[in-house]
Order: sequence, then structure tokens, then C-alpha cells
Amino acid sequence: MKKTFLAGVGVTFGLALGAASMASAETLTIYSGRGEALIGPLVAQFEATTGIDAEVRYGGTSELATLLLEEGANTPADVFWAQDAGALGALAASFAELPAEVNGAVIDVFRSDANKWVATSGRTRVLVYSTERVAEDALPASILDLTDEAYRGRVSWAPTNGSFQAFVTAFRVAEGEEAAKAWLEAMIANDAKVYRNNGTQIDAIANGEVDFGLVNNYYLGRYTGPDPEFPVGQTPFADGDIGNLVLSAGAGIVEVSDNKEAAQAFLDFLLSPVAQQFITLQGYEYPVIEGVIPHGTLESLEKVNEVSPRVDLNQIGDLEGTLALLREVGLL
Repeated sequence: MKKTFLAGVGVTFGLALGAASMASAETLTIYSGRGEALIGPLVAQFEATTGIDAEVRYGGTSELATLLLEEGANTPADVFWAQDAGALGALAASFAELPAEVNGAVIDVFRSDANKWVATSGRTRVLVYSTERVAEDALPASILDLTDEAYRGRVSWAPTNGSFQAFVTAFRVAEGEEAAKAWLEAMIANDAKVYRNNGTQIDAIANGEVDFGLVNNYYLGRYTGPDPEFPVGQTPFADGDIGNLVLSAGAGIVEVSDNKEAAQAFLDFLLSPVAQQFITLQGYEYPVIEGVIPHGTLESLEKVNEVSPRVDLNQIGDLEGTLALLREVGLL
């Protein structure tokens, strides 16, 4: 793997690891629902700093979660790194318990009290919209409003996206199974447009295909950072709306792994200040530890706490139930 260095990581993290910097005789196998473009440099720096070889299998979070469950005790995975907390909750029984101090260092809103996985970055669900075709006074107060006739054919979503599926799971927990099904069916009836992922929704808004989209907060900064005039904005819904769900990417150590020392070293690396700084600056996501400067495009954590619904991320682990529901209504 190409060794791409992050400024300062080799010194800061290398000193912090101490004994963990001894190379493992075995390769650390990581199943990653996070994309290679963002995390590839982090994995390379981990290898360079620790001497531990890492082999990464990239794929969709739900796809890899299903694979891990199918492989059971025969899985080669040592670490599972998920795009969203829903998959982590679904796999909790497959993870080893972490040392208490691992989650003890995480900011409250992103912390997993169950301590079977740890957040590695945070994000929120938001509404993106065309700044050219949508007036601010025409923005919906709730995600539930998007089923109204006024939004017919104007809204995009990505049913195969892991974060969207985590949102649906949270909807089921917070509002009930029937309410979630009714909303999905009403959105379909209102001609919501299906896209592959978050980025393609933003592209579709800019291109005039749709006027609104349901995405994670960090995507838009990748467009507006290099182009402040990019014609898409984003906003939360009203305070407490389920559409403002706070989510986290995170990782757990696979229970049957025989390489847990190296796996723990990898998690420790992901929570190091320099790795967290890299994730927020390159990925536009929230750092999950104190003392890291969030990207300037992000809303404050105070604002996030104000608008987010109170949903325990450890309670949104029924990914299979959500996939079944999405199949039932014809979205998968």
C-alpha cells in the first residue's frame, strides 16, 4: 500500500503508541464501509507509523455487515469500520468489548455507552436544496412535510445508502414501524427520485433535476469549499425533527479476531488528534474527541445538540428489519 504521510502523525502518534508500534506478525484485516479516497491515507499512515500491515476490503456498509454475519467464526476480519452507527448496532454481538477508556474519550453526543464499538467521526442528516429555485420561506419544517403535493417529483433520496438506512431505522424506533412504512410509501407516491448516493443528489440539484435532497451534512462542503457560488444550500429541519438525526461512523474489533492488539492499535490511531484533524479537514465530518478544530463549514456542536432528535444510536441496530421494510415497499 502506498505510504501517504499526514503532517505530524508520524511524530505525535508514534510517540503515543509506544509498545503498540511493534509490528504484528499477522496482517490486520479491515472491512471498511468508508471509501478509500478518504481513509486510504489514514490506513497508509497507520502502517507506516506502527509497522503493522493492513489489508482493507472496501464495500457498502450493509453489504459488508451481511458478509461478516455470513462468515461468522470464519471471518478474516479483525476490524469492522462502518459508515453509520446502525450497522454497528446490528453487529454489536460480533464485536469484542472495548476498554472503557476508549469511549470515555469520545464527546457525549457520539459516545457508545455499550462500549462494543467507538465513533470515529460524526455527521448529521440535513436537507439540501436549490438556492436558485427554492426560497428560504418555502423550506419544509419537517421531513414529514416532503410527502405534500408541493414537493411532488422535486425530492431526491438514496435508499441503498447506509446512512439513509440508519435514518429509516431511527425513524422506526422513534415513530414506530407503521409510521415509517407510511412515510416511505407516501414519498414513493409523491414521486421521490432515487439516486445512488449523497453526492449524486447534490449534483442533481445543481443540474436542475430536483430541488431537494436528503443527505449527510458533510457532502455539500466538498462542493462549496472550492466554489462558494455553488447553487445548493443545506439546512436542518425544525428542532427535534427525526430528519436531523445525528449519526456517526465508527469501528469495532471483531470478537473472533486473533489479532486484537493490532486492531486496538488501529482504533487508538483513529482517535488520535492528528487522525481526527485529518478526517474533519478532508472529510468535512465532526471530530469525536475534544481539542480538534472542526472544519469551518460545519455547524457548531451546540447547534447540533439543539436541533437533533433524542435517539440512542445503540438502539438503531435492526438493519435487517429496515432492509426488509425497504424491500417490502419496493425501494430495494
